[in-house]
Amino acid sequence: MTFASVRRGLLLILSSPSGAGKSTLSRMLMTWDPTMRFSVSATTRAPRPGEEDGREYFFRSRTEFEAMVKAGDMLEHAEVFGNLYGSPRGPVEAAMKAGTDTVFDIDWQGGQQVKQAMRDDVVSIFILPPSIAELDRRLRSRGQDSDEVIAGRMAKSRDEISHWAEYDYVLVNEDLAQTFEQLKTILIAERLQRDRQPGLSAFVRGLNTEFEAR
Repeated sequence: MTFASVRRGLLLILSSPSGAGKSTLSRMLMTWDPTMRFSVSATTRAPRPGEEDGREYFFRSRTEFEAMVKAGDMLEHAEVFGNLYGSPRGPVEAAMKAGTDTVFDIDWQGGQQVKQAMRDDVVSIFILPPSIAELDRRLRSRGQDSDEVIAGRMAKSRDEISHWAEYDYVLVNEDLAQTFEQLKTILIAERLQRDRQPGLSAFVRGLNTEFEAR
């Protein structure tokens, strides 16, 4: 007798202030397990050169986006600098039914909305920097933003960090390799939770049948 179980896919939410490492960790996680998928957001902003619909984003008009929200087809959504962004429900639910895990790189507000919509299937993890000075150093080391933009990101970081206690797990990203190992450990443990292994009941019934046949 062997045990085989097709589990329901889970939704892994990663959040952090800008520069703390969530995007890097997301990419590392999906390289480690290519069966995982990244949640592709929908947006009303125009495509940039080289972007393709369905790859970087699902590009929708404001009318189309608002209709999806009204129909309940968005797990979460928000308006940022005049454009709407959100996570379409359909691809996520299809992945869950197929036993595929979906990674969300979203902020605390989006995470709360996804939790409200799919509470039993969500695992949320917040990534903290080892210090504010290190967070500032990481933002500056990118060499992409002006001092003004960095100051804005740092100001927003304080608000982001204030929501750390709303997450299932909190990791301090002092060493990237160590944090990644911790992240993998969380995912493996969550996948093995009893409630996420629907074939266990049938397997145990089979074991009992074997006992009775002895």
